[in-house]
Amino acid sequence: MSNITIKGGSASQKKHTRSMIKFCVAKMMPRIYNLDIVVKFSDLTKDNSYGFCEADPEGSSERLDRPREFKLEIHSKMKLRKLLLTIAHEMVHVKQYARGELYQGTRIAKHRWQGKWVSNNLDYWDQPWEIEAAGREIGLFVQWAEKNKLGNQKWTHDE
Repeated sequence: MSNITIKGGSASQKKHTRSMIKFCVAKMMPRIYNLDIVVKFSDLTKDNSYGFCEADPEGSSERLDRPREFKLEIHSKMKLRKLLLTIAHEMVHVKQYARGELYQGTRIAKHRWQGKWVSNNLDYWDQPWEIEAAGREIGLFVQWAEKNKLGNQKWTHDE
């Protein structure tokens, strides 16, 4: 069972965020039970970002390259659909870290992606971990909406 803590946000944001996180964990990490995920809703306007995922490599895992504690910081000023797409995107990063697919070097300014060191000088859209997250976010959202019988809700469609 994953531990999910949500700080800030409206009741609706909290309810849907918790549901999306549970869905993503079941879908992408069905055999990982000891995740600790803290979500903090903040105004990220000044950062020009929708959200961040931070892995704690020294958290509750016995292996530093497969952390189990994560902090998601999510921009609170988005419409619900975009907010949940962002949660799905950040949960792909949780999966990448938790399964050892992505590791952020602590002594060198590089990431290890699927066993190979990758320079941090790549453009955001060329980073392989971002390509996967951007590619999966819409599919995860659509599957989540269908599972929760929300496909007929106007807010779940493209804006």
